[in-house]
Amino acid sequence: MPKLTVITIVYNNVRDIERTINSVLKQTYKKIEYIIIDGKSTDGTLEVIEKHKSSISKIVSEPDNGIYDAMNKGLALATGDYVLFMNSGDEIYDETTVEDIFESVPGADIYYGETEMYNDNWESLGRRRHEAPDEFDWKSFKYGMSISHQAIYIRRSIITPYDLSYKYSSDIDWIIKAAKKASSIVNVRRYVAKYLVGGMSKKKHRESLKERFKIFTKYYGLIPNIFNHVIIAGNLAFYFVKHKRTND
Repeated sequence: MPKLTVITIVYNNVRDIERTINSVLKQTYKKIEYIIIDGKSTDGTLEVIEKHKSSISKIVSEPDNGIYDAMNKGLALATGDYVLFMNSGDEIYDETTVEDIFESVPGADIYYGETEMYNDNWESLGRRRHEAPDEFDWKSFKYGMSISHQAIYIRRSIITPYDLSYKYSSDIDWIIKAAKKASSIVNVRRYVAKYLVGGMSKKKHRESLKERFKIFTKYYGLIPNIFNHVIIAGNLAFYFVKHKRTND
């Protein structure tokens, strides 16, 4: 039974933090180390966290230099065989998710699955537009981030700290680096995460897209990346046309 480190990053999110905490603590899989990194919240978030401190492995509450700096703090404290980021507002899909994942194919370097999206009122929006690919490797992001950050479990021995030169899309760079080192990547073929739509990459959408283009160019080359983005634009247009017809 491998140990999983779940890391939650939070700052001033008293409304949603307990829902995320409960999704971790209610797992039937018990070999979980739970770390919460709080950015010195002032809205009551820390008080909610403290209610559960007996079940949380490590709690850090201090100012940070952004979400990826906070994530690096969590990684520095992690001792598990695998790492999962489940940030405030998101949830592990159901109570047996982690158990099901580790029972699927023992010993993989990376496990991944599907994500269900939720709006601000916690109403389901269905599956992500980018469906998780049947098979995944480091080249799979060339047409977009097809696996959400909350839906990927990575062996700790193959990960590196987040590159703090990226402010909005360092998670893409982080996953690609790990995937390049992975010998075995397993699609568990089930929903594994519930994701609250929003976050910094949505609020700073233009800046995030620029960073993504830079990251994809670094790994896939400039000309292939331009060509791939033409395909991305076509797929996006098709999706919205199909979605509009369905709504009509």
